[in-house]
Amino acid sequence: MNFLTEILWKTLIETFYLTGMIILIGLILGVLRNNSIKNFQRSFGSNAVMITGFIGVPIHELSHAIFAVLFGHKITKIKLLQKPDESGVMGYVQHGYNQNSIYQQIGNFFIGIAPIFGGVFSIITLMKFMLPRVYNSFIDILIRSLHVTVLNKSTIEGIINSYSGLIKVIFSLKNFQNPYFYIFLFLSICISSHISLSSADTKGAFRGLCVIFVILLILNALNLTKYILAIDLIKYNILITGFLMISVILSTITFLLSLILISIK
Repeated sequence: MNFLTEILWKTLIETFYLTGMIILIGLILGVLRNNSIKNFQRSFGSNAVMITGFIGVPIHELSHAIFAVLFGHKITKIKLLQKPDESGVMGYVQHGYNQNSIYQQIGNFFIGIAPIFGGVFSIITLMKFMLPRVYNSFIDILIRSLHVTVLNKSTIEGIINSYSGLIKVIFSLKNFQNPYFYIFLFLSICISSHISLSSADTKGAFRGLCVIFVILLILNALNLTKYILAIDLIKYNILITGFLMISVILSTITFLLSLILISIK
């Protein structure tokens, strides 16, 4: 009984180490997105979501589609953009898969969370071409995070200071004099407004997460995870968090902007 409890607990911790930060940041993005959309609608009416949706929703849905193809799923129907239906759905990707394929079942998790990575990749790409100075600062932070070997108070403070510095670089006086900055900001707001996961995305990701948990449980029972998980989980989580942090920063900016618009209104 103690062996089973130990295996279950170890598997739970490993699953959290591998997916926990992605799920946590996804939840934060969801809260920011939902409140931002509500504020925009209060300021500009119920159709305000289309202002950001015409860019953000296609990127959201294409992210699902790309990961579905990567994991061998068959896309049966796709709608990149539509007016919100009664459930608020503005786009969708319907796909099927072989339930006997472990690879395709694991794919459900990555297909479900795909908009987070697709949105972040799109924003970073825009940054590279429109704000190269900000892009270089961001990449420098990611590279420095690879040298972290222990997570303590000093390390956490260093990470916080790095991203505080990145915000200052984004909103530097030089950028306010750059017309590309305003284009970048608008496009990033459109993307970040639709980067979070819908309830359908969450359900699909949860199915994949359960499969990942079962696989790790079996590997732990066979004492094989020491070979499979032979990576530095601290560096992995810091790198993942750093990569996704740009979406949190821009989603927070979007939320603050929505509050300012309500005040002006």
